[in-house]
Amino acid sequence: MYVMTLDQRDSRRGHDAVPELLDGLESVAQPVRAFERTAGDEVQGLLDSPEDVVRIIAHALRDGRWWIGVGVGEVEGPLPESTRAGRGPAYVRARTAVERAKSEPQPVAVRAEDAEPADDAEAALWLLASLLGRRSEAGWEAVDAMASGDLTQRDAASALGISAQAMSRRLAVAGWTEERRGRTLAAHLLAASDPEQKASR
Repeated sequence: MYVMTLDQRDSRRGHDAVPELLDGLESVAQPVRAFERTAGDEVQGLLDSPEDVVRIIAHALRDGRWWIGVGVGEVEGPLPESTRAGRGPAYVRARTAVERAKSEPQPVAVRAEDAEPADDAEAALWLLASLLGRRSEAGWEAVDAMASGDLTQRDAASALGISAQAMSRRLAVAGWTEERRGRTLAAHLLAASDPEQKASR
């Protein structure tokens, strides 16, 4: 299982971003227990899919206002109705991870019982964070146009009012292909850090 704890950065100097984040996450993934405010400017959710974990991390990285901690491992059963009522090693590790993220080059950290695969997953997520952090507004516009998977690059270019060649250049500069590969790699490494996921794959 994966417990995610997200803590708002510079919350004392900015407005409360928790409601906006919670609204946005509803369309990003399907957690086992929904994300909710746990204390102050912090939210927490419980997931069983490494792919969903990566989707949420990418969403929060794009937003740019969050420290992100991922705790991997056991959650005590039976699962409570509320995320914040949960207990177990994954919760403890999520707390450790989000605090660690505050002193790292990228605002995301992963903790698991087995440190090596967790460090590998964290490294992949740092690379993803670096790529997304450098993406321009034009790059995001191009990537968003392709996000549904229903449009060809030519169709997406037409929708944006640019040439197919310009669309191809935007996607290349934005690292669209690299992002998709990076997400897959990060999810694979997160699965490797969770004994339950390793046993089922």
